[in-house]
Amino acid sequence: MNTLTIVLLVILVVLIIACIVLYFLGRKAERRQAEQQEQLDAAAQTVTMLIIDKRTMRLRDAGFPSIVLENTPKYLRRSKVPVVKAKVGPKIMTLMCDSKVYPLIPVKKEVKATVSGIYITAVRGLRGPLEAPPKKKGFIARLRDKIEYVACI
Repeated sequence: MNTLTIVLLVILVVLIIACIVLYFLGRKAERRQAEQQEQLDAAAQTVTMLIIDKRTMRLRDAGFPSIVLENTPKYLRRSKVPVVKAKVGPKIMTLMCDSKVYPLIPVKKEVKATVSGIYITAVRGLRGPLEAPPKKKGFIARLRDKIEYVACI
């Protein structure tokens, strides 16, 4: 056999083995995520809160209790997370937010939020619906707008 054929067969076998391993790891992670989602839904409470501030910041700079930092994997401790500072009843709390819900949260307004521990999973407006943020334009859409603007001038 030609050496090129042997090398290509070895690479093909390694790629097939890698795909099989990734498939099983993905299924395991999917099951784990489903279990965690069930736990979040079981512990969920609806709370009325006044949003004071929201921003994305590092987990250790957000001011969460030390037990939260200890339970977080080391590779995620330096990552940025959406953090919301809100007044829940008489207490001011720092809460972590779902990245899908984060853009919907209005600052300095009251909302009804579904909270599971320190994690905000859903948000509804207390007095009327929440305003959806404007959708960001893609690169090609912005380029097309610039071309139309220049053509009009």
